[in-house]
Amino acid sequence: MRDLRPVLRIVGVLLTTLALAMVIPAIADATVGNPDWEVFSVAAAFTLFVGGALTLSNRSESNRLSIRQAFVLTTVSWLVIALFAALPFAFSDLDLSYTDAFFEAMSGITTTGSTVITGLDFAPPGILLWRALLQWMGGVGIIVVAIAVLPILRIGGMQIFRMESSDTSEKVLPRVTQIATGIAIIYLLLTLLCAALYWAAGMTAFEALCHAMTTIATGGFSTSDSSIAAFDNPTVDWISVVFMILGGMPFVLFLQLVRGKPGLLFRDDQVRWFLAVVAAAILMVAGWLWLENGAEPGSALRYAAFNVVSIITGTGYATDDFASWGGFAVATFFLLMFIGGCAGSTSCGIKIFRFQVLYATAKIQMLRLLQPHGVFIPYYNRQPIPDTVAASVMGFFFLFVICFAMLAMALGLMGLDFLTSVSGAATAIANVGPGLGDVIGPVGTFAPLPDAAKWLLSAGMLLGRLELFTVLILFVPAFWRD
Repeated sequence: MRDLRPVLRIVGVLLTTLALAMVIPAIADATVGNPDWEVFSVAAAFTLFVGGALTLSNRSESNRLSIRQAFVLTTVSWLVIALFAALPFAFSDLDLSYTDAFFEAMSGITTTGSTVITGLDFAPPGILLWRALLQWMGGVGIIVVAIAVLPILRIGGMQIFRMESSDTSEKVLPRVTQIATGIAIIYLLLTLLCAALYWAAGMTAFEALCHAMTTIATGGFSTSDSSIAAFDNPTVDWISVVFMILGGMPFVLFLQLVRGKPGLLFRDDQVRWFLAVVAAAILMVAGWLWLENGAEPGSALRYAAFNVVSIITGTGYATDDFASWGGFAVATFFLLMFIGGCAGSTSCGIKIFRFQVLYATAKIQMLRLLQPHGVFIPYYNRQPIPDTVAASVMGFFFLFVICFAMLAMALGLMGLDFLTSVSGAATAIANVGPGLGDVIGPVGTFAPLPDAAKWLLSAGMLLGRLELFTVLILFVPAFWRD
């Protein structure tokens, strides 16, 4: 554990990649004559210097990582990337403090979508593109982590997907690197397809590209303060709905689909539960808008579908202030924040499979109460659920609730009102984006919050994105002992 050279070397490689990514918005600004290209150039040069130094000075004979090193790498890499990704925001003419810049960068790389920036309609193209790029890179990054790292680390029941690897991952392609490459290609193709459809629906090419990247990454950053509502286009809304749903589904199964096994996608219990929950929530909210708010049936379905899918996948786009739709709608959206999409997707939250494991375990417990001597086995996806997986999932739920409660109370201690504290904690730890209320709701921003609250919410975003245990285990003294 004392040898952190492999960890620092990989962090150096990631920073080098981040520096190269900064060149793209620099080119965008230079093309339109915006002076911010110098900001991105300086930030890229500094990031490249640090990344190159870490890479060259931490060579080691072994490229293999121990379990503890993998824990350190996962957390440190996301934290360091956010620290350096904040530089263009801090150096730009947006008049952001480093606290605001770090908040924006952490929100981007974790695909949360909360923002402190106003005046996006007049922001330089480089900044808009950088926000989209951060979410796009964070989206593909979390897919790779969910496939290659979390199952090995046995985080929150994710080992169940390692158990199933003989039926899914390992038969798709022989090595994790090839799986990640295949998924990255599919991710890129879906982004390009989404951009083409947005463009055909009436967006400019630049708007289409930025929104495509943040849609498939279920991130939610937009090029306008009004989010997708700025376009007021039903076709754009429905394109977003389709690709947000795709972003919330397991990308490994998309790889299976491409390789001629479409049945695996539609037979997967997690996918079916996810689609069923989405459909039920849309119908309930649409019915509420129609019967209680007097909306036209078609309009009610459109607004309900868009905003329900946006919240449950953690995208955070908005086409209306759903906080004003009434008590039932607000309560529904608050609960949807926690659910999330499928494991192995770009979405966030608790994840559908954990609810399935918890449901199967609770069902077995009730059957045992009725028949104490009976033998009952819980199943997930037609496979028995090991006791270690059930215990891990229950531990995750407990820790999630504790972290959410502590985050909400800490925000309350900083002087925030109840709705802002509770919804802010929920949207951060579930990586959703907008909260509820007038301050951080769908039509507000996080800019008015005190700096301490922004740092706390940034920590909550990192916790939620890396499934809690990955970060918190670093604070256990026994972790660092030989």
